[in-house]
Amino acid sequence: MKRVLFLCTENACRSQMAEAITNRLLSRKVEAHSAGTRPSAVNPFAVESLKEIGIDISGARSKHVDEFKGRNFNLVITLCSGAREACPFWPGQGKRIHFGLDDPARAKGSKKEILSSFNAVRDRIISELIPLLKKELGVEGD
Repeated sequence: MKRVLFLCTENACRSQMAEAITNRLLSRKVEAHSAGTRPSAVNPFAVESLKEIGIDISGARSKHVDEFKGRNFNLVITLCSGAREACPFWPGQGKRIHFGLDDPARAKGSKKEILSSFNAVRDRIISELIPLLKKELGVEGD
């Protein structure tokens, strides 16, 4: 089984969504985890966005990157977009790549407009990140 770690600053939105989607779509071949340098709480819009496609992360928690020290991963992916964000550096083993995703937590507007931003990130994870994972890890879908 291949192992991937998604890193973002707060481990509240993008990395949580990437972890859950990967574990759902590639569950027989890839074990995904996520963490952050300043974990906060899982964003309720991330929970709602994934619920729309049948993935329940209501029991998920934000994890600090230190929880994964000493563990080996085949691939470590940072998801923070923009040089100004404090993306963590992973000193462990595993190929490191960056896949920038806009931060949906910065969205403004109505609940529907904010959820739309989360759904856009969710859909990009499915349409672009999952194929990248398959290629980088040399796996096919379930």
